[in-house]
Amino acid sequence: MANSPTGESVISRVVRLMSAFDRDLPTMTLSGLARRAGLPLTTAHRLVDDLVLHGLIERLPDGNLRSGMRMWELAARGSRALNLREVALPYMEDVQAAVHQHTTLAVLDHGTVLYVERLSSPDSSLNAAHIAQRMPIHASSSGLVLLAYSAPAVQEEVLSGRLEQVTPETITEPQLIRKHLAEIRQRGFVAIPGIGVTEWTGIAVPVFGPDGAVAATLNAIVPRGEAAVPLTVPALLTAAHGIARALKASAPAPRRL
Repeated sequence: MANSPTGESVISRVVRLMSAFDRDLPTMTLSGLARRAGLPLTTAHRLVDDLVLHGLIERLPDGNLRSGMRMWELAARGSRALNLREVALPYMEDVQAAVHQHTTLAVLDHGTVLYVERLSSPDSSLNAAHIAQRMPIHASSSGLVLLAYSAPAVQEEVLSGRLEQVTPETITEPQLIRKHLAEIRQRGFVAIPGIGVTEWTGIAVPVFGPDGAVAATLNAIVPRGEAAVPLTVPALLTAAHGIARALKASAPAPRRL
């Protein structure tokens, strides 16, 4: 239901408020939140009061605001990402123990790559691919793997849209991306340096769900020039196969109505 001059719904404005918080700016004043969300101060004030009442936003002693734990609680309930993370974690730990690099788990969500888990390596100087961070599909190894095993209609939708030049080496030519997608399906992995962050190489493999479709990607983030692909890929593939088996075993049995 919309009750604003622009016709925007209350839910849309609430989403704008909640989306304004991020890792770089986890707390802010009411006026800062309103400005970042692009809302009038009076509108933000009214909505924030309700969100504080329900625990979705917390008001700190100094008056600043931050996303509330209630938001995390509600988001985690019944989330497919939560089950995926719980199943994948033991296998991700095996990968990290073998390669000693950041290990990530990512899914395709609303046209972008969403990182749902990351195990950090204290030996790595790289600091990216955080949990809940998003990347363009074409500008990450995880995204290219997800795209390679997606339906042709999904591939065409991505490749016919705007392909942002994230780094000087980001691939933005649809025909070249199609070539890489074909190679990924043939080899079962991808390792292209510098396409999302100049300093790293992402080595990614697919994780298949119980229905045989790609459910996620498992990725090792390796400093550029140190990418030991022949050693890393077997560890990733072994873990991905283990996750796939565990997902199949944990899938609910079909129900008869």
